[in-house]
Amino acid sequence: MPYIKIKDKNIYYREYGNGEPVVFLNGVMMNTSSWGHFTKIVSKNYRMITIDLLDQGRSDSCEEEYTVRTQAEILKSFLDEIGIDKIHLVGMSYGGKVALTFTLNYQHMIKSLILTNTDSYTTRIMKEFGKGWGYAASTLNGEIFSSIVLPYMYSYNYYEEKFSDVEGKKRIISKILNKKWSDRFIRNLSSALDYDVSHRLNNIKVPTLIISSELDAITLIKYQELMHKQIKNSKWIVMKDVGHAALYEKPNEYISMIMDFLSEI
Repeated sequence: MPYIKIKDKNIYYREYGNGEPVVFLNGVMMNTSSWGHFTKIVSKNYRMITIDLLDQGRSDSCEEEYTVRTQAEILKSFLDEIGIDKIHLVGMSYGGKVALTFTLNYQHMIKSLILTNTDSYTTRIMKEFGKGWGYAASTLNGEIFSSIVLPYMYSYNYYEEKFSDVEGKKRIISKILNKKWSDRFIRNLSSALDYDVSHRLNNIKVPTLIISSELDAITLIKYQELMHKQIKNSKWIVMKDVGHAALYEKPNEYISMIMDFLSEI
């Protein structure tokens, strides 16, 4: 399996295709497999790289305290190890926070930046979400966790019309939700509690695409609008009739926006 040892941690990643590297960063409930349905599309013209950061997917746990910046440094070391000095960077939700932090610290390594369903600081309400989700995970009860977390992930219509799919996700969560998974999930959430780069966004000069979801109940559109206003010449697109997990609700539209933007760079 493709692992790289970084700071005494095994970091898992996957690669597909050839060309300019495009790196995809996970949300807190995602892993490298979450991007699997996009691999054929992206790898046709690009070198697609997915990576599990600390406490994600198949990568090692990190019981020591860490922050979003720590994750950005893991990404930097990873890219150094595999010999890549310039990337297109895609970050979803939590991954968007890591992507922003990485870009602000290593802008010379960024060819373009794509931020989806994310924000530039952790709002008070997100901190409250985090407390609730952390408690839900600590119960080790998949039904409780799913009932508290999943309704915020999807739009109302998707939840009603695709409820059988949601039920399938609940069954998966019930299988994987144990003490180790709970602890990793809670640490990932906690690492973003004090995250705030909003005052630095005007330093970003690379081509940037911001994707919002019209019905996102977690990262509201106004937070992406704020980023759009602060990042000069950024492009902002709002996906209609979808919630936070837009890449699952409308995967074809989601990846088409990303690929169209990349083709323009």
